[in-house]
Amino acid sequence: MVITRETDYALRILRALLDGKLHTAGQIAQDELLPQAFAYKILKKLEKAGLVEVVRGTAGGCRLSADLTGTSLYDLMKAMGERGNLSSCMDPAYQCPWRSCHGGCTVHCKLAEIQNKLDEELRAHSLQEILTDPLI
Repeated sequence: MVITRETDYALRILRALLDGKLHTAGQIAQDELLPQAFAYKILKKLEKAGLVEVVRGTAGGCRLSADLTGTSLYDLMKAMGERGNLSSCMDPAYQCPWRSCHGGCTVHCKLAEIQNKLDEELRAHSLQEILTDPLI
């Protein structure tokens, strides 16, 4: 799975915030059918990434703070802590016993090509495009 549930929920939260208004985490969770505890966790990550502003206090809530046209799906996945790798051998820190023993791996090379194309595609789509394109 390339996109985890956390990134899916983050997309839903951002969709709820597109109107620019202040929303409570509880209301977003209810409207977007998300577990409230998970919504809080994701909102913290979105705030850290500069996508959402969190206003604390009795009249608090959160609102969109970034222009989503400049943020890609790839960026959101990174903000959620996802690597988006096809396999563990795509991680540069992974020590592959096969490659170490045989000096290379054709499977790794082919997967790396696919990974590069996937990353390009994820970078090619802004969150604004994903969240606002009309249904087909």
